[in-house]
Amino acid sequence: MTEPLLFTPLSIRDVTLRNRVVVPPMHQYSAVKGFPTDWHTVNAGKFAAGGAGLVIVESTKVERRGCGTIGDLGIWDDAFVVPLKRITDFIKQQNAVPGIQLGHSGRKARASRPWEGGGPLRHTPEIEAEVTDWDAWTPVAPSAIAHSDKWPVPRALERGEVKDLVQAWGEAARRAHAAGFEVLELHGAHGYLVHEFLSELSNQRTDEYGGSEPNRMRFLIEVTEAVRARWPETKPLFVRLSVEDHAGWGPESSARLAKILKARGVDVIDCSSGGITDQAPILGNEIKYSYQVPLSDHVRKHADIMTMAVGLIIHGDQAEEILQNGKADLIAVGREILNNPNWAMDAALKLGDGSVFRNVPPQFGYWLGVRARRGFGTKPSTWQIGLEETRKVL
Repeated sequence: MTEPLLFTPLSIRDVTLRNRVVVPPMHQYSAVKGFPTDWHTVNAGKFAAGGAGLVIVESTKVERRGCGTIGDLGIWDDAFVVPLKRITDFIKQQNAVPGIQLGHSGRKARASRPWEGGGPLRHTPEIEAEVTDWDAWTPVAPSAIAHSDKWPVPRALERGEVKDLVQAWGEAARRAHAAGFEVLELHGAHGYLVHEFLSELSNQRTDEYGGSEPNRMRFLIEVTEAVRARWPETKPLFVRLSVEDHAGWGPESSARLAKILKARGVDVIDCSSGGITDQAPILGNEIKYSYQVPLSDHVRKHADIMTMAVGLIIHGDQAEEILQNGKADLIAVGREILNNPNWAMDAALKLGDGSVFRNVPPQFGYWLGVRARRGFGTKPSTWQIGLEETRKVL
């Protein structure tokens, strides 16, 4: 059987991924004053051990003010480098590639964790005891426009602060390299600071960072240039975009921006959607399998750049079909890999990859291989119908 495209290596610059399976950045809200804990090492490590080619650590903030919650990871100081290196070292030991996303929450900063209600964090005596810099942790944005009625009005960034933030991203990239990350992604989606600059809805500046589309793109372009100046040429650079935000920014604008970013050293566009308003990030009235893949397909074709697809990608044959049809170069598996950290191994087995158990750590791969060869135990508990069979019963 021909090796599935999903499990063929992919080289980007001098970094080679063992397969096209990517664990996208997913917030854990579990840092302590910006520092990672054992949870972060275990969380990222289990995906690497489970066979994913690239494991991207969650959105890690380039300045304290950019933290979305009390539990956000930080990289605004050199003190974060050594703790983060523990994570990258373990990911590499599993023959996976460690990546990190750099971000800033903008006007959606100072929020509560999703399972604690989400939305703006309430200034209670309990929170005041835990957060000693409440006033300094003030949400900022391109313009003094709230995300919605339930969010506070952010303070508009002064021009000099915008310039300082550009350099903060650059310094964060330097620290990410020192911490051993091999892939870096800039978070330009989901209604956070970079996306706020791109959107006419949230950016009503009258200086060179607002108004026309080129002006609204300027912040991200300058951030990209500052990052590339400090991030090695040998290492890949990704950018996540809300390719369609349902509020004026769409696939055509994203493709135009992607062309510019490619010329500035960006290798892959991670194609997501939504976030600038409270409207759900979906295309149409209901979420369906691969619902955001058309966004990846559009950017890939119109900007001539590699893309990563994400959005309700559940099955291995579903991911393989996306790649075979040329709609993406990488497949991000998010919530499904939370459900099954060994998703990559499981998908490879179902797609007929006979070497699957040799591509995961022998501590469990050896024993699973023995079971498979001897035939006892029948199918694993995760065995289920794939995309094609699912279509027949829908």
